[in-house]
Amino acid sequence: MVMKRVFIIVLALTAANSVMAQAVSTDTIEPRQLNEVVVKGEKPQIKGQEGIMVVDLPDIVKDKPVSNILEALGYLPGVVNNNGMIGLAGASDVTIILNGELTNMPIQNLYQLLYTTPVDRLKSVEVMYTAPAGYHVNGAVINVVLKTPTPLDGLQGQVRAGYNQGHYGSYGGGLAATYAVKDWTFDLNYGLARSKSWNHEETFSNHLFDGHRTMVEDDMRRISESWNNTIYTSATYKRFHLTYNGQITSSAEGWSLSDGTLGSFTNNYIYEGPINYHNIALRYSTPSGLTVGGDYTYYGESRIQSLFQECDYLLGELNRQDINRWHIYLDRQHQFGKWQFNYGIEYQRADDSSSQVAYPAGESEGFSGTSSEDVADAYIGLQHSFDWGLSFNVSAKGEYYHNNYQHNWNFIPQLGATYYKTPKSIFQLNLSTVRVYPSYWELRNSTSHINPYSKVLGNPALQPYLNYAGQFSYIFRQKYVVTLYVQYADKATVQLPYQSPDELSLVYQTINMNYKRTVGLNLNVPLNAGYIWNATAIANIFNQREKADRFHDISFDNGKWIFYGALNNSFRFSQNSPVSLSLDLAYISPSIQGLADLSSMWKVDAGVRWQFGKKRCCEIDLLANDIFNRWSPTMTINHSGQDYRMKVRDMTRNLKLTFIWRFNGFKPKNDPGIDTSRFGTGK
Repeated sequence: MVMKRVFIIVLALTAANSVMAQAVSTDTIEPRQLNEVVVKGEKPQIKGQEGIMVVDLPDIVKDKPVSNILEALGYLPGVVNNNGMIGLAGASDVTIILNGELTNMPIQNLYQLLYTTPVDRLKSVEVMYTAPAGYHVNGAVINVVLKTPTPLDGLQGQVRAGYNQGHYGSYGGGLAATYAVKDWTFDLNYGLARSKSWNHEETFSNHLFDGHRTMVEDDMRRISESWNNTIYTSATYKRFHLTYNGQITSSAEGWSLSDGTLGSFTNNYIYEGPINYHNIALRYSTPSGLTVGGDYTYYGESRIQSLFQECDYLLGELNRQDINRWHIYLDRQHQFGKWQFNYGIEYQRADDSSSQVAYPAGESEGFSGTSSEDVADAYIGLQHSFDWGLSFNVSAKGEYYHNNYQHNWNFIPQLGATYYKTPKSIFQLNLSTVRVYPSYWELRNSTSHINPYSKVLGNPALQPYLNYAGQFSYIFRQKYVVTLYVQYADKATVQLPYQSPDELSLVYQTINMNYKRTVGLNLNVPLNAGYIWNATAIANIFNQREKADRFHDISFDNGKWIFYGALNNSFRFSQNSPVSLSLDLAYISPSIQGLADLSSMWKVDAGVRWQFGKKRCCEIDLLANDIFNRWSPTMTINHSGQDYRMKVRDMTRNLKLTFIWRFNGFKPKNDPGIDTSRFGTGK
């Protein structure tokens, strides 16, 4: 229509000129040459439908020094990538899925898979503050939509190798490949990494015990290393889709070195064998709108912990965890013109066979046995788009939860709506309810000693909590986003240090608070100066309040206004330059966690991306994260007799070098999905 209108205008101008020329001289008509008419358009970055933001992420990160999907997600509107942990402004938690499918992976496995998956395979990303019930995910979702190979593409792939220098060096590589023939499509993604991490904490605990205070100082360094094998493979035949996700962590060990008031201690963590995670899933869809699927997950680890003072053995624990989880679902969809009606059922069963044995006996209670968890639900949903601009999806789910300690019924409503009459202004409203479950290990009666003063306790009485959330977004010109949001987490959980009044002991235990409430406003503003400079400015201001009538034997009511700001920049020397630069800035003001106050943090990241070779099949990315090493907080607790301070001095500064070679025009892929990270004994 724009071209057609321009053509009509040009034609009218030509006719007018011709008439005027004839009016001047009826004998001759002088030829007139019009200036060239250029129609310049801007590719929209964000589209809206049924409460969903569809984001052209490949276009946003095309000049960024990012090589994988995990790094790319940090440039989504409203998304914060905090040292590899993905968060969404206005949502308490976010689930990442691929092509609308959920695979129940623990979060560390999912992030490892996203890290090994090339960014080139991205088609688009859908940001949903309220996912339709058919996704089998409650609350906020990031759906990564990937390009599908065709038989004409042949075998395509990418090889990656990288090195990361923090306090210690880590390195790894990966292979991603796709192939399609007739009705078959195959995907393979494999990554192998040798990682070694370092953390540093200084703590000052002014402990009130037996009528007087004792200052317990501690300087602790934590070191861990392992080999990580991550594999994703899938095969699709017509409407059948089979996937396998796995991660095997071998040669895993860690230790903490502690020096302070009570002496010098070494805490060793050695895994008896590889940590195993395996998930296999099958899904089938019929042309009539029926989808059935299921998956099986196994997780197993065995860890020995030994605490020494100097060279003297003090105590230890043997922690074992074996989890078998089954999940099945059935969805049905009916289309009646522009109305879509859907319903479904889902069931999940998990058996956790775990144990803890203390050495010498009697140092802690320990436990052994199998606990079971059942979650069953049924839902109905409705979607529709009106001609006058409103589209919506609404669903209601009934859920039953049961484990060895409790059972309850939950009603979970969801609403997502979009008003979209013109591309200039898009309005979205989302309302959601999310039930958040604790990790399996936290529900056990376990005790893990950090040193003779500090220990981590399990909590069998810990309850899942409900998080209610609402977001109202305004999208201007399909790129500027303003989101007003509110969250209320009923019986939200928190884990914080607590100075026991009964003994000289610092206790870490996850407990339920009364609630956690957040109200805020998030702005996402892209900026540019042609091809030379592209940037995104982010501002998020919110009020956070956390309250507990019973935190062990005290209470608290803590609140604060908090500001987060970021400016992400990319630069190019020319429109087709093979080299691009990036400079990213971020800041967060003092914040809170439970009764604790956290100091402000800031960081500066910089990077360069160089593409070269035939059709730019090769790429080198160099990225320096947190150049000034300031993205670590100080935590202070000074309330109801609790007097504690922790200064985190982690090595968040690192230098990352990545080399990529793509063959046969590769446009890579992956297939993850998660629940929350509920596996593992290190809680």
